Amino acid sequence: MKADPVRILGVDTSLRSTGVGVLASDGFRHQAVTYGAITAPRTWPLSQCLNNLREKLEEIISAEKPEVAAIEGIFFCKNVKTAVILGQARGVVIATCTAAGLPVYEYAPRSVKQGVVGRGAADKSQVAQMVKVLLGLPEVPQNDAADALAIAHCHANQMRSPAAARKTL
Repeated sequence: MKADPVRILGVDTSLRSTGVGVLASDGFRHQAVTYGAITAPRTWPLSQCLNNLREKLEEIISAEKPEVAAIEGIFFCKNVKTAVILGQARGVVIATCTAAGLPVYEYAPRSVKQGVVGRGAADKSQVAQMVKVLLGLPEVPQNDAADALAIAHCHANQMRSPAAARKTL
């Protein structure tokens, strides 16, 4: 890895289990720095879950000092209530990253899966297994953490091509 790799925070947003992962990358070689999930018990009300997400994300940003954030883009959701709740959680993630001075990039779920597994319709277990292989991890990460690392990996690969279409939020 080059002397000054970029630290990328990948976030797979959810209300009860938000995947997070930080990669160090020079655009060609990627190394997982940390990964896991920000969880909230089902007994917590929405407001407490959203505040917990903000607090834990702030802690990760402070500790790991990423330079950029990459999140999963919105996707079609049949359940309106679920879509609204996910939108609120995404808003917390975007606002927290922006408040910390991180530019936020968005990647379509199918693009992330295509980049990691080779097909856009891959399931979570396939993504997790490929993340393990691509990053040389000792074990398969939990699904939400694997998705976050896959999103960060997608951004890392985009760094190779400055002309590549990247959508900042």
